[in-house]
Amino acid sequence: MKKTLVLALCATMALTACGGGASAGDSQAKGDSKQKLVLSTFGLSEDISTEEVYAPFEQEFNCEILTETGGANDRYTKLSADSETSIDVIELSQAMTAKGIAEGLFEDIDLSKIENAKDMITAAKTMADAGQGVAYTINSIGIMYNPNVVDFEIKSFDDLWDSRLAGMVSIPEITTTFGPAMVYMASDHAGVDIKSDNGEAAFAALAELKPNLVKTYAKSSDLINMFTSGEVAVAVVGDFGVPTIQQANPDLVYVTPDVTYANFNTISITKNCKNKELAYAYLNYRLSAELQTKTGKALNEAPTNSKVSFTEEESKNMTYGEKAANAKVLDYSFVNPLLNDWIDRWNRTINN
Repeated sequence: MKKTLVLALCATMALTACGGGASAGDSQAKGDSKQKLVLSTFGLSEDISTEEVYAPFEQEFNCEILTETGGANDRYTKLSADSETSIDVIELSQAMTAKGIAEGLFEDIDLSKIENAKDMITAAKTMADAGQGVAYTINSIGIMYNPNVVDFEIKSFDDLWDSRLAGMVSIPEITTTFGPAMVYMASDHAGVDIKSDNGEAAFAALAELKPNLVKTYAKSSDLINMFTSGEVAVAVVGDFGVPTIQQANPDLVYVTPDVTYANFNTISITKNCKNKELAYAYLNYRLSAELQTKTGKALNEAPTNSKVSFTEEESKNMTYGEKAANAKVLDYSFVNPLLNDWIDRWNRTINN
């Protein structure tokens, strides 16, 4: 009996000395006692993210990151429908973040707890100060096309309306990250300030674009097969998808027009977060110059940390430098109240 008690006390002391941690053998016998952070994130390049982003954080903080991946829209819908969600931290597009803040799904971020927040670029800092989420990357749209099929040089979004592109073009679906940017783009093509008519001229311009459209797409990865099969020769695409698409189709050319449309991907802490201290540590880590340098090179994520520096070659497909400075940022306080109407009009205009 005494021997059993001594052994039990020794085991307890060993666990206490390790801060409650456990070895792999202990985990199998007693269950993993590591802290866990449940992260809802995009499904792009999961293997690279696991190696470059998650593994170093897990090692530094002796924790385990559990990921739920998918499109921003689907993941947001799942989160908003589940009052008992296990998700601690969620990475979303700027539009979805604005919607979640309005619906009270996220914690108010205390920037004083995020040391690296002081190094954010101006636009990202302005968003964070306004309570619109912590932006860890900025991306934008450009035009990808096959020069072996298209017999002229594409330079601007206005070129998408050129009759020589009849039956060649694909654009992102209205419900995707850059869907609303298509409405802005069409309004610019019509020469009308979108806020002056809530998109009326934009949808007239989209109707004029329809003869050139083959189909819309939901994920940038869908374009790989569409370009490879010859189904499309031109597409509007977010710069984050460019390396993967060009790897599969090396002949494709990517053009960023002088004026493009930007989106920030942001990180938010959910109201139901179980470990806010670890969540804040993850936000700070995501904003670090060291990590953003790595993710910029490995994932083509343009940095929001102003201390990150890339060469022209390294940043050629990124929203970085002048591209970032010239990019238009959509006003989702204007877009979101109109979005359901826009989706309906889009479906009647584009998908019929």
